[in-house]
Amino acid sequence: MKPTVAFIGLGAMGYRMAAHLPQHFDTVMVWNRNFAKAQQHAAQYATLAVELQQAAQADLIFSCLPTSADIDTILAQVQCQAGSIWIDCTSGVPEAAQRQAALLKQQGVSFLDAPVSGQTIGAEKASLTFMVGGEADAFERAVPAMQAMGHLIRHVGQSGSGFAVKAVNNMMMAVHLCAAAEGFTTLKAHGVNLQQALDCINASSGKSGVTESALPDRILNRSFPLTFALGLLAKDTGIAIDLVHEAKLSAPVTAVTQSLIQAAYATSEANSDFSAAVKMYESWSKITIE
Repeated sequence: MKPTVAFIGLGAMGYRMAAHLPQHFDTVMVWNRNFAKAQQHAAQYATLAVELQQAAQADLIFSCLPTSADIDTILAQVQCQAGSIWIDCTSGVPEAAQRQAALLKQQGVSFLDAPVSGQTIGAEKASLTFMVGGEADAFERAVPAMQAMGHLIRHVGQSGSGFAVKAVNNMMMAVHLCAAAEGFTTLKAHGVNLQQALDCINASSGKSGVTESALPDRILNRSFPLTFALGLLAKDTGIAIDLVHEAKLSAPVTAVTQSLIQAAYATSEANSDFSAAVKMYESWSKITIE
């Protein structure tokens, strides 16, 4: 028999991720704090809108919430069945993953920290990257369900490792974003055609995911579509700098970038996309990157 699957948290990512599961599993339950959204998902994708405790009885339980603290709140309300696997796709805190894994182990439940990358377009196309920490045998059992939503799925280490990789990945993206903001501000100040310069950079060693997608699709066209909130990037850079401090390392680029992203978030409009961090640079220079 195919395992039963539940998805807890139907935000911008979770709503799209859970939509793929009924194509692969007979029973897919969904729950959301705003229950009307779960009912909408059930009507749209043939999932089952259920109460939280029923969702927690699934064989495979996915969660995708804003923070590890939100997961703590959910775990305090439920009792899972022994032998099940909880797969948390939140961009969470490594220490929290270790604590949550230990808590669920007392119930005979395995916990995987399995954050994803690829933004909402990746969730829509089932082309996400899963970076997974936790027990290897639980990972192997959960791979088929993750394959319904992702393209690249990797076991990166023990509990907390998935969250660590996601935080460092997003910190590196933030570094690229700040570098691009400074670089393209400088180019425009010198009268350079930014679109032509972007074409050159994307065929050269300075390219990054930011120059290949964020600059042309969000910044230069001034659209700034909200798919990954600036506040969530600020959270993730905070997790990354905490990892640096815990390891007693020196990471000046990380430290400066974390400060810049925090400042951009503090001065941003409500519900800003991560790419809107460049507006802080524009306010300093009085130069618009377009």
